[in-house]
Amino acid sequence: MWLLPLAPTRPRRDNPRHLPFCSPALLLLLGSCLRVSGVAARSRRPNVVLLLTDDQDEVLGGMYVPSALCCPSRASILTGKYPHNHHVVNNTLEGNCSSKSWQKIQEPNTFPAILRSVCGYQTFFAGKYLNEYGAPDAGGLEHVPLGWSYWYALEKNSKYYNYTLSINGKARKHGENYSVDYLTDVLANISLGFLDYQSNSEPFFMMISTPAPHSPWTAAPQYQKAFQNVFAPRNKNFNIHGTNKHWLIRQAKTPMTNSSIQFLDSAFRKRWQTLLSVDDLVEKLVKRLESNGDLNNTYIFYTSDNGYHTGQFSLPIDKRQLYEFDIKVPLLVRGPGIKPNQTSKMLVANIDLGPTILDIAGYNPNKTQMDGMSLLPILKGASNLTWRSDVLVEYQGEGRNVTDPTCPSLSPGVSQCFPDCVCEDAYNNTYACVRTMSTQWNLQYCEFDDQEVFVEVYNLTADPDQITNIAKNIDPELLGKMNYRLMMLQSCSGPTCRTPGVFDPGYRFDPRLMFNNHGSVRTRRFSKHPL
Repeated sequence: MWLLPLAPTRPRRDNPRHLPFCSPALLLLLGSCLRVSGVAARSRRPNVVLLLTDDQDEVLGGMYVPSALCCPSRASILTGKYPHNHHVVNNTLEGNCSSKSWQKIQEPNTFPAILRSVCGYQTFFAGKYLNEYGAPDAGGLEHVPLGWSYWYALEKNSKYYNYTLSINGKARKHGENYSVDYLTDVLANISLGFLDYQSNSEPFFMMISTPAPHSPWTAAPQYQKAFQNVFAPRNKNFNIHGTNKHWLIRQAKTPMTNSSIQFLDSAFRKRWQTLLSVDDLVEKLVKRLESNGDLNNTYIFYTSDNGYHTGQFSLPIDKRQLYEFDIKVPLLVRGPGIKPNQTSKMLVANIDLGPTILDIAGYNPNKTQMDGMSLLPILKGASNLTWRSDVLVEYQGEGRNVTDPTCPSLSPGVSQCFPDCVCEDAYNNTYACVRTMSTQWNLQYCEFDDQEVFVEVYNLTADPDQITNIAKNIDPELLGKMNYRLMMLQSCSGPTCRTPGVFDPGYRFDPRLMFNNHGSVRTRRFSKHPL
């Protein structure tokens, strides 16, 4: 997690190093629900802006997402809960993505709903909400979730042109004229308008959710020739066989075809090009906050819903996997009381954003059933802070248990397949992981819900690219501890998700809870149908 000051100058457009974080114009902010009125309220209760990109991976530090897929991860941001508690398992209505059930059970308890109803905040949303938002079977575009004062939501998934917005419950269609329709710029203009006309008597919360850098990667005209000499990173795990990994990773063809490499390099450049418009949005937003006199009393968060891979372990492009490139995303924060140029090594997840923003507004997040923890003490530089050492990652694979007729040699249930029959997902690509970080350990332990109950374990201190699965070589007692902690996290809710982990001093390990009479590690199979 990076804690940064406002950049005095704009970065060079030809410098690719800034792009995982966009530009230093993305330098962000944060800050108390003392119910006072008028100008005093504006001076005492900070504003909050949350900027959310789509599919932006993070390499140089950041936070973790509890699911490497858009809708479950976005639901975790809004609710502060792990997927097994908000029950959004994929991007479909059947997977609870913006379903009637989600609207009835979860939406009234999101942190924006609490900000509006309890703390008296003006709440503003613009951009992509959940992937199935606007579906006719879920109330269409007329549905405006509880808790939002101003609602400008994209119908369904990310687009740049030819889309429809719900403007406070009324549909507005956009075409393909760049000057009036390019979605990232439209979101910027709507947001600036809100800043100019919002009420001075109430603090505000803004959530701006851009399409970039999600496919179809349509850059603004002025940026379509940028980064012509940039290629996807050739990390140690680029275009190599996923030895000793789950069968879905092992099925990828190695080496990749030339056409696949050309495709992923082109996608990588286009993703960066779309983010240049996000740079523009952030720069305009920060300048308008400054000119309106709000910047010093506003926290800004910048993050993404999930990561993305481009050629790692010979998988061309997508997300959905358990590795760092798919579950680690940027987190930049700027705001009152945050010292500049800091990097925190605390283990944080996007379930922490809701509790943090409520804490900033003066509402005790412990009054909620959220699984996450407030980051505000970390952001304010608290010392001797008791913090977690592990977080949960869980994913339910998509696909039907049938053979793809175009790829008859592959196992049943595959999906998201490329023309050369490299598939990015499968129905039994269903897994849960414990991601652990402490002063001595940097580990990941994962179990798959398949016939093998396949296990992957990585020591990221020695192997940051997660090339070597050490599940068969690790100390059995440590393996057992991680297995037990996974079971505990998969059944946790609210405060029990924040109890000490394996590597916290307060943790007490009882091996009798893990081993059966035969001495093997006891595992917990998780349901494919949690709803």
